[in-house]
Amino acid sequence: MSETISGASLSPVHRLAGRLKGLLRSHLWAKVMLAMFLGIATGLVLGPDAGLVDPGMAALITNWLALPGYVFLALIQMIVIPLVVASIILGMASSESMESLRSVGLRAAAFFVVTTLAAVLIGMAVALSIQPGLYMDAASIQAELRPVPENAETIPAPGLARQDLPSRLSEMIPANPLKAGLEQNMMQVVVFAILIGVALVSLPPKHQRPLLELLASVQEITMVVVRWAMIIVPFAVFGLLAQITTRLGLDALFGMGLYVLTVIVGLLLVLLMYLAIYRIRTGRSSRLFLRNIRDAQLLAFSTSSSAAVMPLTMQTAEARLGVSAATTRFVIPLGTTINMAGTALYQMVATLFLAQVFGVDIGLAGLLLVVFLAVGASIGSPGTPGIGIVILAMLLGSVGIPASGIALIIGVDRILDMCRTTVNVTGDLVAASVLDNPPPPA
Repeated sequence: MSETISGASLSPVHRLAGRLKGLLRSHLWAKVMLAMFLGIATGLVLGPDAGLVDPGMAALITNWLALPGYVFLALIQMIVIPLVVASIILGMASSESMESLRSVGLRAAAFFVVTTLAAVLIGMAVALSIQPGLYMDAASIQAELRPVPENAETIPAPGLARQDLPSRLSEMIPANPLKAGLEQNMMQVVVFAILIGVALVSLPPKHQRPLLELLASVQEITMVVVRWAMIIVPFAVFGLLAQITTRLGLDALFGMGLYVLTVIVGLLLVLLMYLAIYRIRTGRSSRLFLRNIRDAQLLAFSTSSSAAVMPLTMQTAEARLGVSAATTRFVIPLGTTINMAGTALYQMVATLFLAQVFGVDIGLAGLLLVVFLAVGASIGSPGTPGIGIVILAMLLGSVGIPASGIALIIGVDRILDMCRTTVNVTGDLVAASVLDNPPPPA
């Protein structure tokens, strides 16, 4: 009975995946790239460097141009929690047995934690090797961003070191699930969904049916909202980049080139790591894997949202990679929420870059703290555009870097968000493939 319900619940996912592929056939990614260039050009015309428009009027115009971007972000953030909860529970309900569910769950958690830690270490190595912050005009940047004076009273960041491990572990269980949803505490949301899914699997089929039917309807509704959001993606990219370029100017964007290159190099290394894991664990061609997941990668790059791409990611895993439905329905929604290796690498590189710009000596203890926080904070963060900046603000405060430094990197964050989302979605597909296949015989 549960198989029938869960199978039916996947149909909206497949239907939306078909529509998302239709967007790709209409060259959504090309429209997004064109929107990027047009947004930057519009920002330059409206910016203070050109002097063609009064700054106050330019700010008003770009605020209206950015409206589709704000609407897109709000739509995705609105549905990410019901989408993830419904998908995780429906995926767990489709498992063959409790033993199979336990095995896949433990292996998935280990995969996500290990690969995220590896990505953070790669980011640290790349940032310390290239040191992009040393090539910036630190004095003028510090004067422009007006960091907090050294003698100002600061509030210590609520770092993990201030709380003992048992209390941190107990806090993962949401005492108030509604509060966890309102605060977008995705780790608590995921734990809640997993606990409900485990309890549901242990019930007789007749008791499972009402909740499964409700969740199938919830999933259907969220898919409709995702489809609406996809329509305005090019306009969102155009407006947001026009607004950012108007504020910063082209010189600031060009000056960030080495920082952007550093992040992209790190993400390429993480991508190579994923391809090596796929090749070793499945024994299949990495080149064929990239060819099969190309549509999901292009949509991830276009939307900067692994949550919005999730229906196509699930269909790609099943139809193109041969992953079983039970593994796909559990691992992909879980990975969309907690597998953020690309985001974790970005946070490490951005933290070290701003430390170099502001002349903050993090030291070995600070590096270890940033590694720990980057891994912990990225796991459980929403798969929505721009979430990396929110997490970065917490990391900067933990090592004494002025939070005003975020203003320096936010201008190029949209481009980097596209790249790291592509890596995150690739990691989800690698995880589903690896966890669904036993390692090849030696």
